[in-house]
Amino acid sequence: MRLPGYALHIVLMSVLLLGACAEDESDGLRFGLSADPVTLDPRFATDAASARINRLLYAQLVGFDERFQPVPFLASWEIVNPRLYRFTLGDAMRRFHDGGLLGARDVKATYDSVLDPATGSPHRAGLDMIESISVRDERTVDFNLVRPDALFPGRLVIGILPATKIASEHPFNRAAIGSGKFEFVDWRADGNLGIRRLLDGQMVEFVRVPQPTVRVLKLLRGELDMLQGDLPTELVQWLQERGDVRVQKQRGTNFAYLGFNLEDSVVGELRVRKAIAHAIDREAIIHFVMGGAARPASAILTPDHWAGNPQLKALSYDPERAIALLRELGYGPGNPVRIVYKTSSDPFRVRLATILQEQLGRVGIQVDLRSYDWGTFYADVKAGRFQMYSLAWVGIKMPDIFKYALHSTSVPPSGANRGRFSSKVADKLMDQAENADSLTEQAGYYRQLQKYLLEELPYVPLWYEDYVFASRDDIVGYSLGQDGNYDGLVKVHRDATRP
Repeated sequence: MRLPGYALHIVLMSVLLLGACAEDESDGLRFGLSADPVTLDPRFATDAASARINRLLYAQLVGFDERFQPVPFLASWEIVNPRLYRFTLGDAMRRFHDGGLLGARDVKATYDSVLDPATGSPHRAGLDMIESISVRDERTVDFNLVRPDALFPGRLVIGILPATKIASEHPFNRAAIGSGKFEFVDWRADGNLGIRRLLDGQMVEFVRVPQPTVRVLKLLRGELDMLQGDLPTELVQWLQERGDVRVQKQRGTNFAYLGFNLEDSVVGELRVRKAIAHAIDREAIIHFVMGGAARPASAILTPDHWAGNPQLKALSYDPERAIALLRELGYGPGNPVRIVYKTSSDPFRVRLATILQEQLGRVGIQVDLRSYDWGTFYADVKAGRFQMYSLAWVGIKMPDIFKYALHSTSVPPSGANRGRFSSKVADKLMDQAENADSLTEQAGYYRQLQKYLLEELPYVPLWYEDYVFASRDDIVGYSLGQDGNYDGLVKVHRDATRP
């Protein structure tokens, strides 16, 4: 066995847990999560777990194909003119889980709510091109735009809520009512979230288990049936050597990065951020710590995205350059840079953060590493209570992520510009891309933007992480999505022929 340290850890934990937890023989499928979803209301969902679970509970107007191009989901569309898009609902998933029929008025009510400043939806900024929404008939709704937007159909990915429930202020955040392929069952006090597959009544329970070693133990003992992501490489490799576990891997698009409060006197200085970027040995971390399950990143979009920039190269590991940049600012052995670095309490994230802390320390950057439970950490990030933090953008499909995350008008609650980045150059490129007449022209502006961002470093790119799914050997039918979604639950089932 190549990794006896982790294997021994698992054996010891198994002994400690032996007898305390017996295999559950229920018919439900249990899916292990490292963090609970924050909300079941798609108008407010920004974290990965919420977005992925909401995809199962709510149907949206538009989906994406394998090339990240928009395709009809609930509705098809026609471009009446560059500022008028007409969407017509099809027959699939037209029934809400409470029995009501999903119609054009529900579409209008959902998007009107997102656009209402009083709602406080973080998705409002990404839809500011909508001037008005009008219902033509039960199935047809018109979106009138302030300006032409060739990307517009791909923006309509918020799950549709029933208009009557919006009006009555139903607590969607804790009790979803959608029209997706799964319906909400309960969200218990212990944090476990239950949903039911409409096709066959199959129950799926999401179980939060923050510690990856414990998640794996629960998988092996039958307390969990499957889990996805947030596993150290050693555990993944150890699981692959076993005959009673299935492991799937897929090249990922999740963009890991270091974020900064650009209003801070230390990390707001570009040369400090450049020093940080050059102090990080990405290749070594990917090879030795992540088992090769990632690739160095230079921008939010992968190079093979239609709006990506394949000409960009990841920032080099150059500790001497980092030291020289800090020296220019007057930092040195007697006057080190001091930075507070926040991350989640997930053990693998803490481990990665500890390695970054050590690498930054080599060039004279003293890092005060602080880890928090996911809820506290994410709340701090959204509120701007940080100097430096690490996170990942998950499942990015649309290049409008740049406006949402980096435009000067997208400071929370109007968007996710949590670091308060403000640049007339970047704003202009984002606006030009938005107003371009064709995807080819848009791609050109977005490539210029990504080159500029790599120079200005409002964030430091780290890597694109691969997706990993592990399940008991009697679980079949799950396929990893290209953006790390949980759509594989639509077809997953237990093989009754296996012992």
